[in-house]
Amino acid sequence: MTTVPNQAPVMADVAKLAGVSHQTVSRVINQMPNIKESTRQRVEAAIKQLGYRPNTAARALVTRRSSTIGIISTESGLYGPSSIHRTVEDAARQAGYFAGSVSLSTVTAESLTDAIDHLMRQSVEGIVMIAAQYEALDVIRHQDPGVPLVVVEGDLTRARFAVGVDQHQGAYEATSHLLGLGHPSVVHVRGPLEWTEAEARRQGWEDAHRDAGLEPGSLHLGDWTARSGYEAGRRIVEEGAPGAIFVANDQMTIGLMRALHEGGLSVPGDVSIVGFDDSPESEFLNPPLTTVRQNFHEVGRRAIAVLHAAIAGQEDDLPRLIEPELIVRSSTAPRDAGRPT
Repeated sequence: MTTVPNQAPVMADVAKLAGVSHQTVSRVINQMPNIKESTRQRVEAAIKQLGYRPNTAARALVTRRSSTIGIISTESGLYGPSSIHRTVEDAARQAGYFAGSVSLSTVTAESLTDAIDHLMRQSVEGIVMIAAQYEALDVIRHQDPGVPLVVVEGDLTRARFAVGVDQHQGAYEATSHLLGLGHPSVVHVRGPLEWTEAEARRQGWEDAHRDAGLEPGSLHLGDWTARSGYEAGRRIVEEGAPGAIFVANDQMTIGLMRALHEGGLSVPGDVSIVGFDDSPESEFLNPPLTTVRQNFHEVGRRAIAVLHAAIAGQEDDLPRLIEPELIVRSSTAPRDAGRPT
């Protein structure tokens, strides 16, 4: 005997269970106004109980909305951008949006323009751009995609809609922490010149010294990778033990600590180190790394909230800057702590 599989529930089933009309169910699904809250809750409960899935194509015809947004990001594989991408997708899904993504192998004016055109052909209602390079932000300033566009991270002054962690404040707190331990200056390993986040962290490092009435230590250029941190670390060892180092991300810190170890310097006995990002590996380094934590979950949630309000033509009152948090672990210690006197 052949069994017929249970048919998927339809809108009429929801209407019957909720005790309302087919039209009322449609209005609830499409978020139409003037629905009693008790009725809305009853319909939503019936949808959940039956496991009903609305027909998105039909819904788009009724609402003239695609409920789709676009995400533009880079193929860097770096912890920060990839974490933000994931949280933006999660927040979009929770807000009822489908998300289409474009990952750029290189960030140029041409690649960004092509990415925006591609997403617009998918009838997106808005775009989130996760790209902190200066060139990307310059493209956005001179281009109107026709839908709201939210820039995540980077220089937030360069876009109308923008959300991000306060990079300057995070670097300022990291440097101040080291100066507060008695170190007279802090060496900095910065990120790439074309990244706005790297420049904001450099400025925070410099401003912390200025406010303390001290001269900054030496500045070394990196590219976010452990390899560049290692190379910077070898140069720092050649200069002599600096006492304290602020590194612009945790990945470069891994390479830096290897170079210091090879140079016969201990952490934090000879050198105190602070990183940035609080990547999953940071608390398992030897010693566990003091670092600046970015709340990527809140970045994603707030980016979608700002985009949702912009799509609806509403003003939001959400703060654009999200406060970072300094996580103090064992890689920092007072100056000369543990050294023979």
